[in-house]
Amino acid sequence: MSKPAFVLVHGAWHGGWCWADVAGVLQAAGHRVFAPSLTGLADRAHLFGAQVTLATHVEDVVRLIEFERLDGCVLVGHSYGGNVITGVADRLRDRIRHYVYLDAVVPDDTARHWRWADFNTAADRQQRLAAIAGPGAGIAFLPPPPEVFGLTDPAHIEAVRGRLTPMPAGTYTTAIELTQGGSSGLPRTYIGVTNPPFASMAPMYARLPADPSWRYRSIAAGHDAMVSAPLALATLLLESLETR
Repeated sequence: MSKPAFVLVHGAWHGGWCWADVAGVLQAAGHRVFAPSLTGLADRAHLFGAQVTLATHVEDVVRLIEFERLDGCVLVGHSYGGNVITGVADRLRDRIRHYVYLDAVVPDDTARHWRWADFNTAADRQQRLAAIAGPGAGIAFLPPPPEVFGLTDPAHIEAVRGRLTPMPAGTYTTAIELTQGGSSGLPRTYIGVTNPPFASMAPMYARLPADPSWRYRSIAAGHDAMVSAPLALATLLLESLETR
């Protein structure tokens, strides 16, 4: 039997480019790897527009899995990508072998109507909405400096800085419906970063290790672990094949 494929979903402001080193390790281990850029970002920035929402990005990944016939794949979502793979889980459920959340947003298992904005505190949400209305001219959520993502190597910082692109505002403000419980009840792993931890994900670090519905792992890297620690991260992703 062929080895399961990996589908790697990037986070906000990033693109499929950020997975290159991780993909190389997984491919060397005999796996097919798909790392799409979501609509409106990176090499698909020409599709940026008000019509692009979280639902668009869910559809991007669902269609990739269906058209490439990737049933039984491992689906990985980084940061914002946790919103996306939760939407995919709600649609495809047990057609995916394992769901991996890499330092990612996790909607509450009881959520039925979900926006990326719902993950933030009221104060953080107000700050982000102000950034969209001001510097983003009402249509974009502009990228922060790459250092925000826990990068310390100057080469990594400059490489990431040159590739970050704005998020369409609708990805933050527009909801998806979760009619099947998202990833609740499915095989899933959370990988939290520790060096340094990412402040926005502190609620996940506090809640998920004690939740028996999760397999929890940590990695001694910053938020952009796929850039700064690709070998260690790929090793953890390969471990997810051991849990169904």
